[in-house]
Amino acid sequence: MTQVHVSQHPLILHKLTLLRDKDTDFRSFRELMRELAMLLCYEATLDLKLTAKPVETPMGMAAGYKAEEHIGLVPVLRAGLGMVEGVLQLLPSVQVWHIGLYRDEETLRPVQYYNRLPASHNIQICLVLDPMLATGGSAVATLDILKKAGVPHIKYMGVIGAPEGVEKLTKAHPDVPIHLAAIDERLNDVGFIVPGLGDAGDRQYGT
Repeated sequence: MTQVHVSQHPLILHKLTLLRDKDTDFRSFRELMRELAMLLCYEATLDLKLTAKPVETPMGMAAGYKAEEHIGLVPVLRAGLGMVEGVLQLLPSVQVWHIGLYRDEETLRPVQYYNRLPASHNIQICLVLDPMLATGGSAVATLDILKKAGVPHIKYMGVIGAPEGVEKLTKAHPDVPIHLAAIDERLNDVGFIVPGLGDAGDRQYGT
């Protein structure tokens, strides 16, 4: 699966270990999520297109570059909100759109309850932020919505994926790169990633 990128960066591996720890409190969990999002964003944007932009330094002219693509962030509510701040520290001028989905606990299917995509846009790349790629249902539904809205290029950024979710997303959207910190063993019988880190939303917000 060439579209799936699992980071081996030492800082990501270190911070992911702390994030998984059941004794990590929600304040530390939020900070770790922010830091992981920043590191994952660095890796997910390595192929951004640039245009030349010469710059004058105190000592003369130097070759420079400017990112030319318009980028949007799409955090999947509510757990994806914890990744926004980290990405904004690297990309402070991007637009932030919101899609709200929850997983029906009986069917494990995504249910949309919120959609704040603009009627028109100039976005060329969307980064979908969703920490846990579990069953893959919410991720697939989000990408379906964005493609219908005319977004030409989409990347998925998560923290932990399950093999089942990764497979479902790659089959449904083989053109979408997936950036993760880890792929874990499996889903349990209620759709949680094992060993995972529990419910990312609950752990972020202390609920």
